[in-house]
Order: sequence, then C-alpha cells, then structure tokens
Amino acid sequence: MDYIIIADAYEQIESTTKRLEMTDHLVSLLKKTPQDVISRVIYLTQGKLYPDFVGIEMGVAEKLAIRALMRATGNSEKAIQNEIQKSGDIGETAEKLLTKRKQSTFFTKHLTVERVYETLDKLAKTSGSGAVDTKMVLFSGLLIDAVPKEAKWLIRTVTGNLRLGIADMTVLDALAIAYGGGKETREKIERAYNISSDLGRVANVAAEKGLEGIEKFQVSVGEPIRPMLAERLGVPEEILEKFSGKCLAEYKYDGERIQAHKKGDTVQLFSRRLENISSQYPDVVELIRTQITAKEAILEAECVAMDLESGDMRPFQELMHRRRKYGIQAAITQYPVSLFTFDALYVDGVDLTQTSLPQRRQTLEKIINPNIRLKPAIQQLVKTPKQLEDFFERAIEEGCEGLMCKSISEDSVYQAGNRGWLWIKYKRDYKSEMTDTVDLVVVGAFHGRGKRAGAYGALLLATYNPKNDTFETVTKCGTGFTDKDLSQLYEMLQNHVVARKNSRVQSTLEADVWFEPSLVLEILGAEVTLSPIHMAAMDAIRKDSGMAIRFPRFTGKYRTDKSPQDATTSKEIVTMYNGQLKKIGDTASP
Repeated sequence: MDYIIIADAYEQIESTTKRLEMTDHLVSLLKKTPQDVISRVIYLTQGKLYPDFVGIEMGVAEKLAIRALMRATGNSEKAIQNEIQKSGDIGETAEKLLTKRKQSTFFTKHLTVERVYETLDKLAKTSGSGAVDTKMVLFSGLLIDAVPKEAKWLIRTVTGNLRLGIADMTVLDALAIAYGGGKETREKIERAYNISSDLGRVANVAAEKGLEGIEKFQVSVGEPIRPMLAERLGVPEEILEKFSGKCLAEYKYDGERIQAHKKGDTVQLFSRRLENISSQYPDVVELIRTQITAKEAILEAECVAMDLESGDMRPFQELMHRRRKYGIQAAITQYPVSLFTFDALYVDGVDLTQTSLPQRRQTLEKIINPNIRLKPAIQQLVKTPKQLEDFFERAIEEGCEGLMCKSISEDSVYQAGNRGWLWIKYKRDYKSEMTDTVDLVVVGAFHGRGKRAGAYGALLLATYNPKNDTFETVTKCGTGFTDKDLSQLYEMLQNHVVARKNSRVQSTLEADVWFEPSLVLEILGAEVTLSPIHMAAMDAIRKDSGMAIRFPRFTGKYRTDKSPQDATTSKEIVTMYNGQLKKIGDTASP
C-alpha cells in the first residue's frame, strides 16, 4: 500500500473540524487499506507503532528530526530553525523544504506503508551506543524518498505531533461503518477494544472476520482491560436510592490504581492509563507472583504508600516517587507500598467481566493468600444512610479519600472502559465551598507577564464529556503554581502544542496557545457557578449557560496516572453544583 494514500487522507482529515467529516475520511482510508496492513494503518493514525501497553515509542526528538531533515534537503540547521519559527510546525517546514530541496535525488523509491512502518519500528527499537546516529540515518532515508506531503506527515508522526484531532472513539465509529455495516455495530467493536486496549488488533479482526470475529473476541492475559469508571454523588440517601436501598461500600484508597496480569511466574502491572509500570514496582510484582494462587489472573488493586512501622497509609504524592527509571531499589526501601485488591476480571481461563460483582469478589477472595502487604480492599454491605455515613467516617479516619459504593445486583457487570451508575464515588459532602478536588485537562494557555514572562501565566482547563467525546472548558487557572511548576509545565506541554484549537475542545475563549488534550491536573476551587463563558455542561441548568469553577487553585498534584478521558466529567460538575444548592438551602430555580 502506497504511503501517499495515508498522507492524502490525513490532509483531508486535518482540513475539517467536523467529526462526521473526519469519520467519513477515515472510513474511506480503511476501505482502501488491504487487510494485511490494516493494523499498521490504525497504529500510525494513532501516532503509534503498537498499543500503549507494549511500551515502545519512536523516541525522536525535534533536534534529531531536524538533523534528518538537514540530510534529506541539504539545508543548514539555522535555515530549518528559521522556517520552523515562521510556520510553528516542523511538519509544514519539512513539506516546504522538500518542495524546493537543493539535492536532486535519483533512484528514489515510492514509500509504502510496509516500509514506513518497518523502518519506524527498527528506529524505535534501536538503542545503545550510536543509537542517535542510526535513528537519524534510518529516518532521513525515508525523507529522501518522500514526496513533500509524505514528509510532512512522517515528521509529525515520529515527533508525536500528528495533530489530526482523531480520538479512539472516532476510529471505532469508522471501523463500525467500514466493517460492521454501520454505526449501530459500534458497541460490539467498542467492547472488543475495551477488553483488549488494542485498536490495531480489533481492526485486524474486524477486517478479516467481520462482526462474527468481533463477537468471539476474548480477554487475554497481557492485554490490559480498559478500567471501569464511576459516577459521583455526595449524599448517602441519593447513593442508596440509585442502588435500590443497598450497596457494597468499599474503601477508596489514596493510591495508584493498578491492573495486575499473572501468567505462571510472569507478572505485568499496568497503570490506569494502560502503561506497563512493572519495572517501577518489582516488589508488587513479587507480591502478585507469590500471594495470588491462581495460575492465570487479571486483578485490579490500589497500590498505596505505607508507613510499615505504624501501618498508616501515606499520601498519594509520596507514591509518585516510585514513578522512576533509576534508583528503584532505594525507592522500594524509602517508599514502601501495600496492595489492596478490589476486583477479579479473569481467573484461570474464565472471563469474569460479564459476571456480577458479588461473584467477582468471591472469586477474588478465593485466590488471595493475604498478608500485611497484600489484602482485599475493606468493604461493608450497607442498607441505611447512617451505615454508609458511619463507614465513610471510618474510611476517612484510616487515611482513605472516601468510599466507592458499588451495585450488587445481578447486572453489576464490569463495564470496561465505561462510566456508569454501577459504581459511585462518595468522597465528601459538597458544600457551598468546594471542599473536593477535581481533575481537569489542560487544553490551552495564556502568556505570562512580569515575573511569568516567558512562561504560561494561566492555563485553560476543561472537563470531559464522554457522551460527545469532547473536552469542555470550565475554568482558567493561574494560582497555586510555583516557579518550578511553571517551568516544568512549559516543558511538559511543548510536545502537545497545536496550531489551532483541537476539534474535541469546546471553548468560547481564545487561548494564546492551544494544546492536544493530554495533561491532567488536580484543582481545588471555591465553588461551582453558572457561566455564560465556559462550555462545561452547557444548557444543563440554564439555557445558554455552562458551568465554571470560581477561584481555582492548583494543588501541586500532577495526575500523570490519569488519561484525559479519566478527568472529571461535565456531568459530575453539575452534580457538585446541585449538591451546593442543597447544602446552602437554595431551593429556588437557578
């Protein structure tokens, strides 16, 4: 398959901000794609070579890309840097320079998807002495044979800045239309993705075997299941009403959610963002290997920093010291952890995701050999608001954030990748003052002045709307950031800068800089109010009004464990607003 077909499709997708048009262009691309390369086309369209959990990245910094571009075009580094400053995009710079390249190239070959993928794969796996030069030679070889349009997308791909605005949900829509017969089959294809986290494999099965193959899709050890998410309420009576009078209340630990996969003596740990974090927690790997009696299992647990002498749980921020590449053994000693297991998704050949929570919990307890470092999450069956409130207070006293309240009905299945009312977070009562934090996505920034000149003065933050797969602005935050934070944020966000507002971002404000939704920050505000400016939950309370958080402050907590889709939802903000009204006795219509 010629790579120019992909480049042409990307050009069409980039030219529109309308999701339906993007989907149509993607469907057209899929229909032109041979079955044997469909997975590669999907990965490349995601800006990847493999699913996230494999942990292989292309690892090409802009500086290396510039060196490859120098070799391919004959231009100096200074000339290339000048063009990048003008265009603001190294991809467009590559396209322009290759249009008028100084070196005439003979015997160039047409680029194929197969060659591009295999070269990038080799580039990604190159390491050790001389790796940078090898990568430069490999990539420049592609650029030399590329036509200008191909060069633009090649260089955007390797530097991690495709800027297409295509999310996984758009890809699923396109797969349903191309191979399932229409959007109505999306749910089946989405389930296959939710239990495998591998869009490429899902696309391959859909292309080769159609819906019949998708319906036979199985949970597999080593492929992380996309985590189930919870709704949020702050009133015990409302929680029990949702569960027809009774639920299983479980401690909500202030730790890192981990999905553990065991197959014999091999154990893999995945974060809630589906990254393989086994190397950061070798002590947890050993706990799963020795204390889980099943030969094969997929479990969910909360990994919590502990004071082993007192038995007290430590704050989440201490746990983040474990997220490192070096000094692991020292970190194990300095920041010990315990594991609190709360769900079993697969055990010895049996997929448990379609069984009820009581069945899953029973299975979980059967395969655990508990000790002081690994044990089931503390839980209690509650039937009255007082029981729920008392258990909540006990959880808070013992260092937890609150409770997870869970349905125990027959249909209390594990909703992989979805948020629903089968699980409800109960953290704190929502008062007129906002005492609970929210996790918001950075979508834009405003230039700083005075002391903050050269950095971002404030960030534009958004909630997530899972219904529309969009990010809706809810506040502008410039408080709580240290000088170190401002410097760090600038660096962290550089790779996510885009030339215009992302198609998934809903905003009436014009930011100085726009970003791909990527980074999640924990924010505490004074209260939630109606807003004619912000887009979160627009029209939910009053026509032409969204929701906003007043006087927001960064808590210092970078939620690197959360993907943008795991951020606080617009619906949750409405719940918080309504909770405030009840607390202050305001029963009037807003």
